[in-house]
Amino acid sequence: MGSCLSVSMPCDQVVNQVSQCLSDKGSYIYDLSMNLAALEKDMEVLKAKRDDVQGRVNREEFTGCRQRLAEVQVWLKNVLDIEDEFKDLLSTSTVELQRLCCCGLCSKNVEMSYSYGKRVIRMLKIVKSTSSEGKFDVVTEKVQVTEVEEMPIQPTIVGHEALLERVWNRLMDDGVGVLGLHGMGGVGKTTLLAQINNKFTKARGSFHVVIWVVVSKNLDIHNVQEDIAKKLGLWNEEWDKKNVNRRALDIHNVLKRRKFVLFLDDIWAKVNLPTIGVPYPDVVNGCKVAFVNLLPTACERLDYSLTAFTTRSRDVCGRMEVDELMEVSCLGPDKAWELFQKKVGERTLKIHADIPDLARQVAGKCSGLPLALNVIGETMSCESTVQEWRRAVDVLTLSAADFSGMKDEILPILKYSYDSLNGEVVKSCFLYCSTFPEDYLIDKERLVDYWICEGFIDESQSRERAINQVYEILGTLVRACLLVEGEMNNISYVTMHDVVRDMALWIASDLGKDKEIYIVQAGVDLRNMPDVKNWKGVKKMSLMRNNIERICGSPECAQLTTLFLQKNQSLLQLISLRYLDLSRTSLEQFHVGSQELTKLIHLNLESTRKLKSISGIANLSSLRTLGLEGSNKTLDVSLLKELQLVEYLENLTIEFSSGMVLEQLLSCHMLDAEWGKYRLRGQLQVSKTSPESIYVFAIVLKI
Repeated sequence: MGSCLSVSMPCDQVVNQVSQCLSDKGSYIYDLSMNLAALEKDMEVLKAKRDDVQGRVNREEFTGCRQRLAEVQVWLKNVLDIEDEFKDLLSTSTVELQRLCCCGLCSKNVEMSYSYGKRVIRMLKIVKSTSSEGKFDVVTEKVQVTEVEEMPIQPTIVGHEALLERVWNRLMDDGVGVLGLHGMGGVGKTTLLAQINNKFTKARGSFHVVIWVVVSKNLDIHNVQEDIAKKLGLWNEEWDKKNVNRRALDIHNVLKRRKFVLFLDDIWAKVNLPTIGVPYPDVVNGCKVAFVNLLPTACERLDYSLTAFTTRSRDVCGRMEVDELMEVSCLGPDKAWELFQKKVGERTLKIHADIPDLARQVAGKCSGLPLALNVIGETMSCESTVQEWRRAVDVLTLSAADFSGMKDEILPILKYSYDSLNGEVVKSCFLYCSTFPEDYLIDKERLVDYWICEGFIDESQSRERAINQVYEILGTLVRACLLVEGEMNNISYVTMHDVVRDMALWIASDLGKDKEIYIVQAGVDLRNMPDVKNWKGVKKMSLMRNNIERICGSPECAQLTTLFLQKNQSLLQLISLRYLDLSRTSLEQFHVGSQELTKLIHLNLESTRKLKSISGIANLSSLRTLGLEGSNKTLDVSLLKELQLVEYLENLTIEFSSGMVLEQLLSCHMLDAEWGKYRLRGQLQVSKTSPESIYVFAIVLKI
């Protein structure tokens, strides 16, 4: 017998449920499958329209000249919201379809199926409506972008007005593709280029966009691209995630369609323009590119764009293949005084009759450097007493780094050039040049001996190679605008700008922390030795061109390698000295004990007109160079015997007036070697008033 399960329910309940499912609202349930299919189809059409509109917007916005209309942006946003809702609705569609029963005419849960079906119908209507609204004849409008962002600088450039006009005129010349501005730090290169940038505000229509980018010392291609992209309207969070090559391509595709001017400020390393995305312009677009503050590196040349740049190094200019190279120099005395007056202010200058003269002295200490004139002028604008102005002159003369504003605003800026020098040897050679007085003409060839003694140059190499190396180092420093070269009376020399010298002395003293490492008080009218607390820590001392007569005490200078006392009347006896220059002094006697100056390599006694006696030369066991030419001491038999005992002597300049001494000299062991290795140069002079011949010879041993 089989069993039978029967379910009974009231007839009216069955009738009511079936009736509800078959009512108009019941179509939410029994048409659900069809409505979902229609929704998916219409949604595909809407997304296709969305992609078409978005593509048009992207193409038109890509040039950076146009931006999407607000209604287009709203429509795109609505489509995005609809798509999110559709995905949410579709995620439960399978469950909802399985809930249907009675061949889809009814549901196991009428209330839930009704609610879901209603959502489908509602969304279907929204999709159709939104799709019909997505018909746009125009999707973007022209962007009103400011052509030039004006730089906040002073309205005029004191002293550089003529250069400003010359740079601008060359910049506008169609034949100039790359324009370079070079000069020392603080001379006003960036300010000058900022003035050029601002002049473009009055040249609207000439270019589509003018871009200024600060590159800085640590070149970051990503940051440079970002700044350019922001100006072109390319940048957004999605774009920022692209790699360098993709970003460069985007920038290139925009710039090649636009006439642009690009300024790159503060460049210290090689910048490859194609890597950034800057295109090679052609004659048609006539673009301009400008570079600021380049150091020894280069960018590719842009034949028809304008590349204008400022730099502290002529090396950069050479590698940039510039069409026009212009130097931004320090101001002349008149213009420097004009700028200084503006910074100090007329009120301060009129407080006391003596202040204007003192102010001129203070301005003179700036040597025409605009950075120093601005900072020091602003500092002195509040100084209202004569005593304060006199104090300023003293501080700037004896220890400029201690002047207010120097360590914070002037010296660190100049130090960037020093930091960029390649190698410690070049840096040491630069600092060494600060031991000479202000405005001193440093003989290039004399530096050979100085630097050999200091160990900067290999003493084992030939003198010709040593000279070549010195000239190479000096060339690097000149091109970095840290030294200035010149020639006078057939002597090639270099000089150091006064403020650059202040910076070098500041660096040499461990940024002012230990002023007794480098003691340099040259040409400041000293009559007594400076007060030194720790003689053992002194490494360099330059007291040349003073009036020091006596040196008291017995200083021990274990680290002192160079001492300049020329044009003084004094002498120190030091055991560790390697270079001693006493030329042009009033020295009368020179005596070397057995334990003194044992490490001395170079001794210069030239032009010591009062020198009466010299003894103990044989004790200078390390001596290689001895200069006596022009001194009162001529070569005699006793000195010749001493010189024969100096084992390593290689270079001797001296005068003598005895034929017998000449004969002994020619036969002495110093000239016994082959003549190809040694050379004797000189001339024979015959006095009209004396029958005695005067032989004047410069002996150069070991070529």
